[in-house]
Amino acid sequence: MQRALLLRQNGTLKRGDVVVCGQAFGKVRALFDDGGKRVDEAGPSIPVQVIGLSNVPIAGDEFEVVTSLDIAREKAEKRAESLWNEHISAKAGDGKVTLSSLASAGSVGKLSGLDLHQLNIIMKVDLQGSIEAIMQALQVLPRENVTLKFLLQATGDVSNSDVDLAIASEAMIVGFNVKAPGSVKSYAEKRGVEIRLYRVIYELIDDVRNAMEGLLEPVEEQEIIGSAEVRAVFSSGSGRVAGCMVTEGKIVKGCGIRVVRKRKTAHIGVLDSLRRVKEMVKEVNAGLECGIGAEDYDDWEEGDIIEAFNTVEKKRTLEEASASMAAALEEAGIDI
Repeated sequence: MQRALLLRQNGTLKRGDVVVCGQAFGKVRALFDDGGKRVDEAGPSIPVQVIGLSNVPIAGDEFEVVTSLDIAREKAEKRAESLWNEHISAKAGDGKVTLSSLASAGSVGKLSGLDLHQLNIIMKVDLQGSIEAIMQALQVLPRENVTLKFLLQATGDVSNSDVDLAIASEAMIVGFNVKAPGSVKSYAEKRGVEIRLYRVIYELIDDVRNAMEGLLEPVEEQEIIGSAEVRAVFSSGSGRVAGCMVTEGKIVKGCGIRVVRKRKTAHIGVLDSLRRVKEMVKEVNAGLECGIGAEDYDDWEEGDIIEAFNTVEKKRTLEEASASMAAALEEAGIDI
């Protein structure tokens, strides 16, 4: 549990109060005075350490006592979004930059690397305390690229009205220690809404992570499948062909190739033709000789290394996407 040092300017802070302080919120579980002694309340101008907040607030943040955890959470989320937008605006220059404008810029290629989304969630639980436990567990998930928007956090079984809200907002429904009656499940299936029920918090967290990562755009990676060394260069009717020895893996017609000359990349392209003993073939394995031709390239030299690769799409983790965003913002001159 996080511990924060607070100084109340007016009124009295008591154990059990629900407080919001900047981006942090929670119910006061315990109070300690400046001598480390546990106390039940603290009056104006008396510094106290508080246990029970969702995270450690920033020095100088103002705090207030509110009537419920829902109100505290909403205020903290609004404060977090406001601080994010203000910080980006200050770093970006004259034009105001918000999460929305960054997403728009990324979509038209102004800031490549940005990948911003929002996952809408409807959460039904057995007890009010379960909401706080789940929200605290979700704090471990990076949210730079995918924000979580909780449209509803309530106790009770999943109902048809929850399904209607999910349809209208394109939200996912998660339930913790609750049920979804058969009629509700049938209604949800007909409307194309998936209801996910859990008994273990960390299974819920894992599925939320998977849903968040499912919104991220995949990245393309080059998977090396083989390499060959150019031993001779021949002229043909269509240009110059590289006579090669396949040294590792295999070379496949239509694969991507990278020509490496003196440890530097001389060309990246596509393998257009592949011959083995004057016959066109689809692939050649290690230890065999072959003739290689490439699209729009014939500047081969003896000693060149040809790396063959396939381009594959790879899902990104939230951590990888966060790192990509940081790099894109840095390149754009926005220091986050």
